[in-house]
Amino acid sequence: MNVRISRSLGMVAVLYFTANFNAQNKTNDTIPKEQKIEEVVMIGYGTQKKSNVTGAISSIKASDIEAVPTGRPEQVLQGRAAGVTVISNSGQPGSVASVRVRGVTSFGAGSNNPLWVVDGIVVDNIGWLNQSDIENIEVLKDGASAAIYGVSAAKGVILVTTKKGAKGRLNLSYNGFYGVGSASKKLDLLNATQYANIINEGFVNDGQAPRYSNPSQYGVGTDWQDVVFNTAERKSHEFSVSGGSDKSTFFSSFGYYEQEGIVMRDISNYKRINARLNSNHKVLDWLTVGQTLSYTHIKNQGINANNEFGGPLSSAINLDPITPVVVTDMSTVDPNGYTNPYIVRDSNGNPYGISKYVNQEMANPLAFQYTQLGKTNWADDIVANVFAEIKPVNHLTFKSALNGKLSYWGNEGFTPLFYLSPTYSNTSKNNLSRETNKKLEWSMENTLTYQNKWGKHNLNVMVGQGVYEYNIGYKETITHSDLPVNNWQDASFNFFLDPSNRSVVASDGIETHKASYFGRIIYDYDNKYLFTGTIRRDGSSKFGPNHQWGTFPAASVGWNVSNENFWPENKIVNSLKFRGGYGILGNDAIEDFLYKSTIVSGSNYNLGNGSASDNVLYSGYAARTLANPDLHWEETAQLNIAADLKLFNNFTLSVDYYEKKTTDILRQVAIPGYVGATNNPYRNIGDMNNTGIEVDLGYKKNWGDFSFSANGNFAYLKNEILRLEDDLKFVNGAGFQSMGAVNRFQIGYPYASFFGYQNAGIFQTQAEIDSYRNADGTLIQPKAKPGDFKRTDVNGDGKITEDDYVYLGNSLPKYTFGLTVNMSYKNFDLMVFGQGQAGNKIFQGLRRLDVQDSNYQTTVLDRWTGEGTSNTTPRMTRADDNQNLTRMSDYYLQNGDFFRIKLVQLGYTLPKDVSKSIGASKIRFYVTGENLVTFTKYTGYDPEIAANDEFGIDRAYYPQARTFLFGANIQF
Repeated sequence: MNVRISRSLGMVAVLYFTANFNAQNKTNDTIPKEQKIEEVVMIGYGTQKKSNVTGAISSIKASDIEAVPTGRPEQVLQGRAAGVTVISNSGQPGSVASVRVRGVTSFGAGSNNPLWVVDGIVVDNIGWLNQSDIENIEVLKDGASAAIYGVSAAKGVILVTTKKGAKGRLNLSYNGFYGVGSASKKLDLLNATQYANIINEGFVNDGQAPRYSNPSQYGVGTDWQDVVFNTAERKSHEFSVSGGSDKSTFFSSFGYYEQEGIVMRDISNYKRINARLNSNHKVLDWLTVGQTLSYTHIKNQGINANNEFGGPLSSAINLDPITPVVVTDMSTVDPNGYTNPYIVRDSNGNPYGISKYVNQEMANPLAFQYTQLGKTNWADDIVANVFAEIKPVNHLTFKSALNGKLSYWGNEGFTPLFYLSPTYSNTSKNNLSRETNKKLEWSMENTLTYQNKWGKHNLNVMVGQGVYEYNIGYKETITHSDLPVNNWQDASFNFFLDPSNRSVVASDGIETHKASYFGRIIYDYDNKYLFTGTIRRDGSSKFGPNHQWGTFPAASVGWNVSNENFWPENKIVNSLKFRGGYGILGNDAIEDFLYKSTIVSGSNYNLGNGSASDNVLYSGYAARTLANPDLHWEETAQLNIAADLKLFNNFTLSVDYYEKKTTDILRQVAIPGYVGATNNPYRNIGDMNNTGIEVDLGYKKNWGDFSFSANGNFAYLKNEILRLEDDLKFVNGAGFQSMGAVNRFQIGYPYASFFGYQNAGIFQTQAEIDSYRNADGTLIQPKAKPGDFKRTDVNGDGKITEDDYVYLGNSLPKYTFGLTVNMSYKNFDLMVFGQGQAGNKIFQGLRRLDVQDSNYQTTVLDRWTGEGTSNTTPRMTRADDNQNLTRMSDYYLQNGDFFRIKLVQLGYTLPKDVSKSIGASKIRFYVTGENLVTFTKYTGYDPEIAANDEFGIDRAYYPQARTFLFGANIQF
């Protein structure tokens, strides 16, 4: 058995160990309890034995993290922690994932993101972090565990510890892989002949002549999906060196990651460079100092992801298949569309095809790509902390840590003169722009810990204090217009331009401040009776003078029943622990100084008599909104009751039940226009409840050279909105094109639920329309024709209006689950990981409603064409007087359930004598398949859809790639 002590720099000290025992086919646990080394977990500002934890904490270790070669480190949580929902915002390289811990607690976009703490440093995300640098991740899910972070903890807290060095010889390691990805699915869209027939049918049904005289002449036409989708390379190289002595240890690493997008890789790609140095130094017997330091550089290009208004993917779905990709024979197209001098051409001088009928933001993807070349985003992040730990006397430890994150980020791009269509062009001036941002955030925290054990009593008391400074920085944007060149390679800020073509805009960051005092008591008696009490008091400049300080208490208890003397030795229930806790948390994720009536510019006005010579424009300022000195943080109270068991010597089972109620949710409220404020003010106006059950089940056993383990988790979530401002029953949510809101925040229903018309089938005959009348004998749907939707008159008022909107489904998944299976036989190992969700609906908004000639999916071929032909898909019509497709209804919703084989990895470790012959301690090769199979009924690209807090709305979602990788792990 190998044991090593490692101190995390910042807040925690953790004992890590590896143990290798010869199983000898024994199933009984033969190690005496007093000789066991127990696993410990991070709990925020400290650690605790896992067997004595009284809160709900999920742990993910380095071995699980390293096995998942993701581009974003937060994605390793997906499917591995019950109650933690991780949904990719996009399959675009470098795209963040939406992480939600036990549901959503607020209404605002971004205000449900968990609190990330890396080595004691509070950060806004972990996209800058090298995945291979992570030692372990702990998710503090319940109120009792998270309350130590007070006003920012209501969304859950995720603690990340990076790797540290250990005493011993120098260790060198390399982890790398190379792979190729592609789209796992294409939509079934109409080909050119089918499209022409469908468009013709719409004209004929409206009493007009067909547009295309001979649809079959167009054949299959252009498959725009083939134009935008491509294979995409992905590669990663990571090197690390670690080691140390009795006095000092260090860990250093360098990483390079690169990924191309499966949609137009020339303008969808991502690169990241990481460097890290962590070290600990025992200066004196009573003094230890250390630091963590990381640098990350990111450069990426991206397209509109999940946006129906433009972008290559949306264009590929909506463009008509009759338009060619490139026009090589002008006699085959209408020449009037190709006379503009700024039309985009290929390398042979041929113009890219321009649709005669599908315009707006829809454009030939290859021509669009030309306008985006050279547009890049970049970011540089330096994240560091230094600490000193002093032990003046036995049992007492004082730690002081200075933490900081310095970020620079921005973008640069050239917009040429171009003509893509009559509605999408830039023919006046080209421009070159560069945006630069800087932000510094720092904090200083001091903790004093007393830890002692006497008899059967164990006591840990910690008190602390912290100060936090946020958003110290600026923003600058420079734009030069009318450059004498028209390509991004030659564009430069060095060109001399007229001053009217040069502009600079700058602004300073709005600094915010927070001060905190916190404390915790952890006590157990004989490892049987467990207690943890926490309190934190936070003061924040974000809130008004009446509520700048808040107090957040929590307590939890536990009982290790199996440690009692009366507990019998048995082979069924080997260990049993009950635990429960209650805590109050806060959420301060809002904009700064909303409680004040701040002044903004832009209220310009004229003075004078109206004549050209006397009329003068003055720049004015006005109040942004009304002041609200009573504005305060949202408050979440959470109850957690749970049990942990070990069964049959090989099974582990944890079951948690929780109730999580958020009160005083922050939201804007409408005020009359005559008030004169430019923005609506914020108030604490809503309440919301989350109730759930989480189950974690594990199994592990060895049979000689064969080992097997399986870990599964399942979570159920019920979300309900309890209160809204004033007398409102609902507030509209996300809109979609011309149909208005497709979801609502409505009392008695889940967050952002779908509401719309309930269709009662399709009118098959005129007689059915004529018989659908109200009490006065008036037609309920007077504009309907056979083949149109029959809407349900829910409120019975004899007409169809938005008052007939009903609940159609939940955008949040009710159930989430994951399963990981690991097997090994001698030098071979196999891992299979799957995850999924159920109980939610997806709004499929792939087609542009305001562009009548947009292409259709082949489901339109099952449309109504006569009595009895369809009761689900309406007739073709361009007029759409019945608003079949332009109003929200259950027609647009599909089942969002899915289960995905997320990862399959087969590895082989070379025999030790072979590795030693080249000086290595371990050499392992592996092949990995990602996103191999998805079991779902959803007909879009990907059922895993989220963008910030907009769940389940598909606006041409950038799908995740199916990827095959080959990699190697080498240790020296």
